Amino acid sequence: MEIDISKFTAYLREEKNASDSTVASYQRDLKKLESFLQEHGIENIRQITVTNLNSYILYLERQGLSAATVSRNIASIRSFFHYAVKRREIEEDPSENLKAPHVTKRAPGVLTTEEVTRLLEQPCRENPKEIRDKAMMELLYATGMRVTELISLKLSDINLNLNYVICREGLKERVIPFGSAAKNAIELYLKSARDILLKQEKTEALFTNCSGRQMSRQGFWKLIKQYAERAHITADITPHTLRHSFAVHLVQNGADLKAVQEMMGHSDISTTQIYMNLAASRIKEVYEKAHPRK
Repeated sequence: MEIDISKFTAYLREEKNASDSTVASYQRDLKKLESFLQEHGIENIRQITVTNLNSYILYLERQGLSAATVSRNIASIRSFFHYAVKRREIEEDPSENLKAPHVTKRAPGVLTTEEVTRLLEQPCRENPKEIRDKAMMELLYATGMRVTELISLKLSDINLNLNYVICREGLKERVIPFGSAAKNAIELYLKSARDILLKQEKTEALFTNCSGRQMSRQGFWKLIKQYAERAHITADITPHTLRHSFAVHLVQNGADLKAVQEMMGHSDISTTQIYMNLAASRIKEVYEKAHPRK
């Protein structure tokens, strides 16, 4: 099965142009399935039955994994076996009738504009690390890009003359404008912090860690949480909090949903629709608190 998984991930990368993070996610899910099957004496993809797969799903649920995680594993398994049938590695798809557990979609965490302002004011301009942190957070809130896209940016992706950034996910790319606050923070970072952080390392990465290497997603999440604590923000902070806040605040201020979809990089506008619902909910909340005849 190891060879089959390798062929499938190569297909995702080379033919479907899937991003590295997507390929890694599929590979991780399928490797777990492979280990489970091997423990039950199954080595060949042609030996796998519906019963085997249902047993594996039950095993995942008994481990206490969330419905969302189990559903993601099922999606990976279905894609793998659909590929195997298509390439005639197997005749029938044993995953065809797998049922994913019901997943209740939680609304993404969003900060108020006042909380965002407090958060963005936390990094000082007295040392290279905090100058970098300020630039990263300002750019993230200004563009709504994904954290993975932010830490993957190259110097050539930023245009400070025309105030736009190019985001890439696999072979897809989109151009997002940004305002003066982000521009000023990035210019200061490039002028007085980046070379110090590089420590004579050579890299095209726009943002680096304190060792001169590319920032990690986990590293960025930690610094966001630290600044949130400084700002006395009690809301739960995730790597995508500023991304979600960007979208909701745009919609609240009258931005066209289609334009928000393009900036966010959503393939389906129904994904973007949740921000419209959140914005409406916020407006109603403000009304109920403030109107004298509510």
